[in-house]
Amino acid sequence: MTTHTPDVILEEIGRLALEAGRAIMDVYNRGEGAIEAEAKADDSPVTEADLAADAIIGAGLAATFPEIAVVTEERVESQEGEAPGRFFIVDPLDGTKEFVQRRGDFTVNIALVENGRPVLGVVLAPARGRLFAGIVGEGATVEEVDPLLYPVADTKRPIAVRAPDVEALSVVASKSHMNEETSAVIGALKVGETANAGSSLKFCLVAAGEADFYPRMGRTMEWDTAAGHAVLAAAGGEVRVHGTLRPLAYGKAGWANPHFLAYAPGVPVEHIPGAAG
Repeated sequence: MTTHTPDVILEEIGRLALEAGRAIMDVYNRGEGAIEAEAKADDSPVTEADLAADAIIGAGLAATFPEIAVVTEERVESQEGEAPGRFFIVDPLDGTKEFVQRRGDFTVNIALVENGRPVLGVVLAPARGRLFAGIVGEGATVEEVDPLLYPVADTKRPIAVRAPDVEALSVVASKSHMNEETSAVIGALKVGETANAGSSLKFCLVAAGEADFYPRMGRTMEWDTAAGHAVLAAAGGEVRVHGTLRPLAYGKAGWANPHFLAYAPGVPVEHIPGAAG
């Protein structure tokens, strides 16, 4: 069995994310009204871009890492029962609603999970021209990609969470998933500004020191969060379960996440009512 180093895995999943991103943008660039979405069994939308990206990533992972299981949103039924100890988890197009409505906050997410924890991952925001990557314990980076989704020379740089100003925190949340619980969590802290972003970009904005705190008091699935979680953890951040403040774990039955808090160390999450039980 071939053993691949984390650097080799990260390089390959970054390449696959870019290849998938090109297929996604081929559909996106057809223009308004040209993107058709169908409803899946859970009523979430799926487009030909989701399926094309899924096929590219799935085939690439199987060819290069045949020894590692793959869990993907579009083929999750292929991984029923107990989760393997080591697996890739993929959302080929996170933020399909953003994509269909031609807003740019959609991403390609690929992460490697070991023993319930994301250990490395990439998040590509193809319409934003940004590729985030990280290996937990080694660090995180962001680099620019051009309109054809090729890396721009000399733009890769390390990123890390910033020391938050607890008197004026910067919060990032999802406009389409804002609810009373999320508003209550935000209201428990001293917030200087609140920004909106879609998909896993919210994790990456905290990782890059562009925000301090991302609360999610709503339903998410593991493929929605694993890659962003990996990037944020690699950048020095935390993702904890609201109610226990335990680390958010992966490989859960049904693949659904509890409510969680993603943040830079120093954000006083212990001041949030109910955050620790």
